[in-house]
Amino acid sequence: MSALLVAALAAGGAALVVMGILLRGRERERALEEILDLPWGERDVPSEAIEARAAFVSTTVGMASRIVEQFDAKGSLRQALERARLPVRPGEYVVIVGSAGLGTGAVLYLLTRHWLLGVAALLLSPLGGSFYLRYRMRRRRKQFEAQLPDALTLIAGSLSAGHTFLRAIQLLCEEAPPPLQEEFARVVYETQLGDPIVDALERMAVRVEVRDVEWVVQAIRVQQTVGGKLADLLHTLADFIRAREEVRREVDVLTAEGRISAYVLGALPVILLILISLGNPHYMTPMYRGWGYVWLGGTALSIAIGMTIILNMVRKIEV
Repeated sequence: MSALLVAALAAGGAALVVMGILLRGRERERALEEILDLPWGERDVPSEAIEARAAFVSTTVGMASRIVEQFDAKGSLRQALERARLPVRPGEYVVIVGSAGLGTGAVLYLLTRHWLLGVAALLLSPLGGSFYLRYRMRRRRKQFEAQLPDALTLIAGSLSAGHTFLRAIQLLCEEAPPPLQEEFARVVYETQLGDPIVDALERMAVRVEVRDVEWVVQAIRVQQTVGGKLADLLHTLADFIRAREEVRREVDVLTAEGRISAYVLGALPVILLILISLGNPHYMTPMYRGWGYVWLGGTALSIAIGMTIILNMVRKIEV
């Protein structure tokens, strides 16, 4: 038991050291960003102070970055990190996910004395990292959708008071909470660099992946072409988005049981396997040889298929 505690503490300490070194580097980058006053997305500034990290961490992150560049030429991971608002580079995120998977696998092996559970935890760590990214993006998207109607109302009020459209967005950035403030602040930065404001809003719509923002941008583009009162248009759009948000919440309530069922049915066999292995390590020994691997693989596959079917059923409803 003491050896197990020492191993767990050692694994946790190593993970904390890696995280501390990475976070220290990010703090130096953030300080340099504040000095240079650069917007989000323009922050990769080479500097000796930024790269002053431990040699083994720098080498590992550099190797992971090269691997990501080879297998992700389109930059999907970088875009996902940006949309999730995680202040790490793709290589750093890969190292963090790999370290978490390695530490979890080591702890499971030490607790259960079955190497298969440790290997499974290590192999499933990319899925866990991907799930966490999607969770962050989905949560941020929902926050943006909830804040958008009030933002449109505030912009419309500023326009009615005599401010320009750009000035109304700047006032919104001073009062709105994140993530709305962060995205509209980027729009202001892009317009200060010479971009048309509608084009900057269109890029924001692509970045946040919110259909309501796409409709707002299209309506503003049409209004600038044919004319009319932009304040009245934004008031109408705000009321329409609020009505859609109410319907969307009702759908979420009605489909909550299906989502919870999928998560419970998917997690229950895994939790039972771990608890049985902890309580009686020899009970599951026949499953770790011969045809036992086939049955375990078939069980894992059936769980994944069942969760996919249930989640697709409850997520097919779009508002």
